[in-house]
This record gives sequence, C-alpha cells and structure tokens, in this order.
Amino acid sequence: MKSQKTPPYFLMSFIPAVAYWLLETYFSLEVALIAGIVLGVIEMGVEKKFTGHVHTMSKLNISLVVGLGVISLIAKEGIWFKLQPTLTGLCVASYLVFKKFKGDSLMLDMLKDMKQVAPLPAETYKTMEWHLCLFLIGFAVWMAKVALYESTATWLMWKTGGFYGVFAVFMVGEMLYLRFAMNNGLKK
Repeated sequence: MKSQKTPPYFLMSFIPAVAYWLLETYFSLEVALIAGIVLGVIEMGVEKKFTGHVHTMSKLNISLVVGLGVISLIAKEGIWFKLQPTLTGLCVASYLVFKKFKGDSLMLDMLKDMKQVAPLPAETYKTMEWHLCLFLIGFAVWMAKVALYESTATWLMWKTGGFYGVFAVFMVGEMLYLRFAMNNGLKK
C-alpha cells in the first residue's frame, strides 16, 4: 500500500506574515493589516477544509492575528500585529506551567488521547516540557525585542524560518541533555 504524504500545512501560517510584510513595504499600514487579518481567517478555513478540523494552536494564533490586527488598525501602529508570536509563546508557556503545577504533562495527555504507550518515563516528559516552557518564554522575549526594535523584514525572518532553526537547535540540545541524564540516572 502506498504511503500518503500530508502537505506541510504549517507553512500556511507564514502567509499572513509574509503578506503583511510585503504590503507594509509597498502600501499603507492599514492595507497590510487588513490583508493579514483576512488571510489569517482564510488560513483557518483552509485548515478546516483540508484537515477536517482546526487545531487549538491554530485557533489561538488566528485569534491573536485578528485581535492584534484590529488593535493595530485602531492604534494605527503595526507593533501590536507583530507581537502575535510573543503572545503565542507566552500563552503556550503559561499552559505548560499550569499543567506542571497540576502535576500533569501535556505530552503524556496527548499520548493517552492517541491511545499510545509512553516510550519514556513520565518524568522525562515533564522535564522536556519544563525546558520547552523556558525556551518559549525566552523566544517570546526575543520576539518582543525584534517586534519593537527591528524592521518588519527582520521580524518576518524570526517569525518564520528563524523560529524553526532555533527550535531545531533547542531540540538537538534537549535530546543530548536527556540522553546524558537518562544514562547517568539523573532525575529532574
């Protein structure tokens, strides 16, 4: 049986940001913001059509794109729109902290929902989530600095490819740390 490849729908999340950057460069801020908002809503509709549902993370992102876009339109200042990655990171980090203080693990809950057996000890997932939380807070702070002090082109680079590059480096470091910790019987 032939394996069916899933298109990389996560790339759609780049469209409102790329459109905002292009339109802000060549047209007015208002045109860029309206296009970013409309494309964000279209992105959610396309995700629903092709995947059958809209992920919670997509709902959060689109809500922030629309809400911050409207605030930017009212304020006539694009900075609010560009704070979306910062607020997304802080929201996800806050949720991970909430799960941690409840003694739960998002990853373990997801595995349970998919009826999968966790291949690693529960404490490993909790450690990974704590490190992910710290990474997300750090990246959110970085994106706030970029949104406030750098150009829209620089913001776009960090919002898209920059995030995935830094996240890949983080994950390599995390895997090395976990391997070391598990081999040495360290518990966190």
